[in-house]
Amino acid sequence: MDFLTGLNPEQRDAVASTEGPLLILAGAGSGKTRVITHRIAHLVTAKHVPPSAVLAVTFTNKAAAEMRARVTSLIDGSGVNGSPNLSTFHSFCVRLLRRDGEPLARIRPGFTTKFSIYDDEDQLAIIKGAFRKMGLDEKALPYRAVMSIISQSKNSRKTPQDLYSEAKDPKMTRVAAVFEEYEKGLRNANALDFDDLLLEAVRLLEHDADTRDGYNRRISYVMIDEYQDTNRTQYELMRLLTRQHDNVCVVGDEDQSIYSWRGADIRNILDFERDYPKAKTIRLEQNYRSTKNILEAASAVVSNNKERKGKWLWTDSGAGDELALYVGHDAENEALFIADTIERLLGQNPEWRVAVLYRTNSQSRQIEEALRRYGRKYLVVGGFSFYQRAEVKDIVSYLKLAISHSDSISLQRVINTPARGIGRSTLDQIQAFASEHNLTLWDALVRMLEQNQFGTRAHAAIQAFKNLIDELTEAAEKLPLNETLKFIEERTGYRRMLEQENTPESEARIENLEEIANAAAEAWERGETAADFLDHAALVADADQVDEAAQVSLLTIHNAKGLEFPVVFLAGLEEGLFPHMRSIGSDAAMEEERRLCYVGMTRAEKRLYLSWAKYRRRFGGGEQERSIASRFLKEVPANLMVKIGGDADEDGGSQVDLTPERHEVRQSAKRNVFTGKTYNSIENISQFFAERGVKMPVQTPVAPPPKPPIAPPPSEPSGAPPWAARPPAGPQFPPRAPASAPFSKPAAPTRPARAGTVIEHPKYGTGTVVRREGEGEDAKITVMFPRYGLKKLIEKYAGIKTK
Repeated sequence: MDFLTGLNPEQRDAVASTEGPLLILAGAGSGKTRVITHRIAHLVTAKHVPPSAVLAVTFTNKAAAEMRARVTSLIDGSGVNGSPNLSTFHSFCVRLLRRDGEPLARIRPGFTTKFSIYDDEDQLAIIKGAFRKMGLDEKALPYRAVMSIISQSKNSRKTPQDLYSEAKDPKMTRVAAVFEEYEKGLRNANALDFDDLLLEAVRLLEHDADTRDGYNRRISYVMIDEYQDTNRTQYELMRLLTRQHDNVCVVGDEDQSIYSWRGADIRNILDFERDYPKAKTIRLEQNYRSTKNILEAASAVVSNNKERKGKWLWTDSGAGDELALYVGHDAENEALFIADTIERLLGQNPEWRVAVLYRTNSQSRQIEEALRRYGRKYLVVGGFSFYQRAEVKDIVSYLKLAISHSDSISLQRVINTPARGIGRSTLDQIQAFASEHNLTLWDALVRMLEQNQFGTRAHAAIQAFKNLIDELTEAAEKLPLNETLKFIEERTGYRRMLEQENTPESEARIENLEEIANAAAEAWERGETAADFLDHAALVADADQVDEAAQVSLLTIHNAKGLEFPVVFLAGLEEGLFPHMRSIGSDAAMEEERRLCYVGMTRAEKRLYLSWAKYRRRFGGGEQERSIASRFLKEVPANLMVKIGGDADEDGGSQVDLTPERHEVRQSAKRNVFTGKTYNSIENISQFFAERGVKMPVQTPVAPPPKPPIAPPPSEPSGAPPWAARPPAGPQFPPRAPASAPFSKPAAPTRPARAGTVIEHPKYGTGTVVRREGEGEDAKITVMFPRYGLKKLIEKYAGIKTK
């Protein structure tokens, strides 16, 4: 089969260029996955390269699985034996360390190839333990901030000693001390975190020539996907694997480099031609995803960046719809517009999929609330991964401890789950003994049992726990993986604990136990060991959880990278939010924000909606603050964008089509709230009683209490302004309404309240009218009150005053 047919000229050139360094600048939607898979198939069929000599790495399990499936389909029936190495960076490094990592023990004492992989939650547990040991306060030094500094330090290949020497204040000295304790905890548990998987693979290749030369002989062609997202450690790994040849092909787009906050270095792709002077560069600029208008707008925005190679996407498809810009009065109004538009679009095109993209996760709340008003199902990406659910994590921790007794974090998690009478004080006692004698928690536990250092009840509970783990270890060695998990559920009493709860939540958790058993059965059928299964569970990322079949997806732009949707809403385009406040003042950070905007825009295939809110509450429970439109909106050519949903002025004007009222009845019905006729005036109340044949009761007027004598005001200096007068002593209360007029008619406003009018309400305070319906006595107004949100009032009875 000729794998060059069906490709455009630039794609053909990229597939056929197999020798020497190659840089493929692949714009969004330009078919880069097709180029990578066809290039691999071309190498193993036309060039007769053994599949095992080809290594292709990417960033997500999902992307790796897709490439693997495509390559397998392409070379099926060609007589090629074996399959190329297609994986993520982390998976490749795990295999390297498991298979050839023994020499690493010379430079990392205590390391064995049976190491555990610690995820974020496990890392946090070590850091919390270090805080307790050192007497640190999480309020003064947040756990996750420390974890981020440790990760950044590792990516820069800095040690705790480096942080000590660089510390310029007591805070960084404490961080360095936590880092040191953190590293000690990892080594005592024979565990590696995600950063270590890359770092230790590089250290192994650097320090062991035999291992490095073996991989250079074994792998003749290296391909790296999403090269713009690589960090310096991944760059060094690439260089170490290609020392004996220059057959390295990197595929990426500098305009989509959006992960500097987790170590990605855009210089890797910008400087590739400097690193490889003989490199060939091919630009893939023909887009197969989006309409012409979307591409023109996205390209216009990102062209304002200076740190780029330069390319301009184009397409053979039509111009398509103009981009739609909506300016909401506030975040709630913006969310209602998004939900209303989604409902209308999906009513017309039920087969479409819609994505709502935002800069920060916190923006999803109001959008979710708006979607729920319609009963519209949606998927929020970025919640708990399946493997992070408590019950799944507990069972996996039992399995990890059964395989490796040195896994202290797993031991801490399950030692009293389900409850077996081992309290916090007993665990503290074990931890103190382990720290004093430089032992793992398991070794400390065993030695303390031997030395009878526990009380009678604690000794019995600890001995029972040790016997349980010994049984689980034996089962893990003898039983198939799925049966091992079933044995763990039953023998530990975990399933029985959930069954006894007998709640809808516990039933859902039991279903998750069934699903983890299913995953284990599938792994066993693939020939994976328990260690392979645990590696997979540890390496699953949020990006692998995206269900592209979901009709409505809510996700951050970072999580949307690599995905595509017929319709995209890009929400919250405001200065300080997008671009984010942290990026303002830094040219490099602002360029990354602009690249993030480009990524969000190019996720859209057919329609792209941009929105922002004139007012947004930025600090929890605080006042709504005035927003300014994002600078990125001004970079979109005016002829490509149409303003909708309000006056066509730059500030957004008054709002129409608010839509909340059309959902009030539906929402009220769900809450069983009365939605019938209301009686809120003296005439209405008379009508209420008349309709029921009952005479309206008359309340006997009650004389008001005598007024206390009013003291004369204190004299003030001549010429003092009125606002300088001292307030009278004692608490002040609003005047009481006369009891003789319980149904008095409020005074009408001095003039009709039109959209934009500022009014004063006796209960809600100052507000701005955003909509008026009708005239005269029937007029209704919708008002935005900063503290209470949108309120719909009957003007005649609202008791408002216009300002």
